[in-house]
Amino acid sequence: MEINSINAAVFAKMFLAGAANLEAKKEWINELNVFPVPDGDTGTNMSMTIMSAAKEVAALENPDMKSLSKAISSGSLRGARGNSGVILSQLFRGFTKVIAEYDTITVEVMAKAMEKAVETAYKAVMKPKEGTILTVAKGAAEKGTELAETETDLLVFIEAVIKEADRVLSKTPDMLPVLKQAGVVDSGGQGLVEVLRGGLYSLQGKEIELQVEVPKKSESGSLQADSYIDAQANQEIRFAYCTQFLIMLDKPFSEKKEHEFKAYLESIGDSIVVVADDEIVKVHVHTNDPGLAMQRGLTYGSLTTIIIENMKLERDEKISAMKEKEMQSAGITEAAKGEPKEPEKEMGFVAVSIGEGLNEIFRGLGVDYIIEGGQTMNPSTEDVLSAVEKVNAKNVFILPNNKNIILAASQAASLCEDKNIIVIPTKTIPQGITALVNYIPEQTPEENEARMSEEISIVKTGQVTYAVRDTEIDDKTIHQGDYMGIGDKTILSVGADKKEVTMDMIDQMIDEDSALVSIYYGDEATEEEAMEFSDQITEKYPDVEVEVNPGGQPIYYYIVSVE
Repeated sequence: MEINSINAAVFAKMFLAGAANLEAKKEWINELNVFPVPDGDTGTNMSMTIMSAAKEVAALENPDMKSLSKAISSGSLRGARGNSGVILSQLFRGFTKVIAEYDTITVEVMAKAMEKAVETAYKAVMKPKEGTILTVAKGAAEKGTELAETETDLLVFIEAVIKEADRVLSKTPDMLPVLKQAGVVDSGGQGLVEVLRGGLYSLQGKEIELQVEVPKKSESGSLQADSYIDAQANQEIRFAYCTQFLIMLDKPFSEKKEHEFKAYLESIGDSIVVVADDEIVKVHVHTNDPGLAMQRGLTYGSLTTIIIENMKLERDEKISAMKEKEMQSAGITEAAKGEPKEPEKEMGFVAVSIGEGLNEIFRGLGVDYIIEGGQTMNPSTEDVLSAVEKVNAKNVFILPNNKNIILAASQAASLCEDKNIIVIPTKTIPQGITALVNYIPEQTPEENEARMSEEISIVKTGQVTYAVRDTEIDDKTIHQGDYMGIGDKTILSVGADKKEVTMDMIDQMIDEDSALVSIYYGDEATEEEAMEFSDQITEKYPDVEVEVNPGGQPIYYYIVSVE
C-alpha cells in the first residue's frame, strides 16, 4: 500500500495515536531518567503536554488543517510541563506552522514541517545540549529532508525517519557522559520516538486506543473548563534579572538580524529565547542589565508587554471567561458570585508546596493560594493560571519552589492579562520561605522582587531521600535503597545509614558564614529524629541557630536549609 498524501482527519488520528503510544510508554520513559531519585518524570511531562493537545484535537468536529494545527499548537503550549514538555510543545508549534498552510500533507510538506519543528525548538532553547530530544528531532528532520528528494510514499518515509531517530537515540550516551554512566538513552528522545511510532501505527492501520475525556458542551455550546494536573520542567537562572518583552516589528526581521540579536543577548546574559513571527518577536533573557536588552530590541520596533526582574510579566492575553469556568470548577455557586467582592489588594502570593506542615508555614507567611506539587506532581501552565486567577490582587508573586516548575510559571505569567505577575525563581521550598520572610509590604513590587531574588541566592538546600535504582552519578556509586543527601547542584552524601547520610550532608552545607539551619521533617520522619540532628548541630556548631519544623512532605525524609 502506497500513501502519497493525508488529510486533516487522517493526521488527527495519527496525532492521537502518537499521544496514546506516549501515554502507554510514559512509565518506561520515566525510568530512563538518569537521576536516581523518584523524580523520573520525563515520560509524564511529555505525556501531559501531548494529552493537553489531544483533548483539544479530540474535541474538533470535521477539522481542517488550520483548526487542527491550532489545537495541537495551543493545546501543547498550555499543557507544557517540564523541560521536555516545553521542547515537545515547541516541536509541535514549528511543525503545525507549516502544515497549517496546506490542505493535505505530502512527503515534501512533512519534511518541511519537520525542519521547521527543529528550528523552532532549537530557538526556544538558546544553549541546547546535544544528546537530548533536540538531537533526536534534528536527526529525524535531516533524514526527512534527504528522503524528500526521491521518496513520495509517506509510509516508507515515516518508517525511515523513525529508524534514523532510533539510530540517533542510540548514540545519545556517547554525547552525554551522564547517560553512558547510567547505561540509558535520553528519555526525552525516547519519548519523541514513541510519538512518531504511534503516528506510524495509525497510518499503517493499527489501532491504538486513546482514552481522552473530551470536554462536554454546555447548553450554550461552549466547552467547559477541564483541569489537568501532573508532571515537570527544568531551567536554571544565572543572572539577576529575567527580562521578557514583545517587539512589534516596524521592519522585516531577517534571519541575519535574528542571529545578530541573539548573539548580542548572549553577550549580556543567558536563558535566551527569541521566537520570531512575521510581525512580532518574543524575547526572553536573563541578564544583569535589562535596559541593554530593551535598547537593542527598540532598534527593531516598538516594545510591549515588558517584563523585568525574575520573570515579571505585564499584561499578555488571556480569556476573561476562564474566571467564570474556574469559579464553577471550584464550586462557587451563583449566590456566592452575586455577593459583593472584597476590594482588590495590592499584593498576593501563590506558592507550590506539598505536605501539610509546609503548607501551613506558607499560609502563615501570607500565601493566598497553595498549589499542591513537587517532584512527582508538577503543576502545568494551566494549573498556575488557575491559581493566579483565584488571588484577588493586582500584583501576584509566584513561588515555584522547584526548578522544574519555573518555566511553567513563566509561561502562565505570559498568558495573564489582568494582573502583574512576578515569578520569583525559587528552586526549593526553603528558598520560597526565605523569599516570603524578606517581603516588605511597604516596598514596591519591583523592590520586593529584587530583594527576594537576592536573598534566595544565599540559601543552601539539602534533601534526604532514597535511590530507586543502581547507578553512578557525581563519581558516587549508588545502590537501590541507599539514602542520598542531595544538595543544590550535586549529590553530597550516599550511604545505607539515614542518620549518617543526613548529618554528612549538613556538615558539607555549613561553613564559617552559616548562621541558621532549618530542618523540615517529612511524613516518614519524626520530630524526635529531627531534634537529634538539631542537638548534634548545636553541639558541633555552637554559633549556628537551629530550627525544627514539621514539613509533612512525602519522598524526602528531611529538607534542610542553611543560611
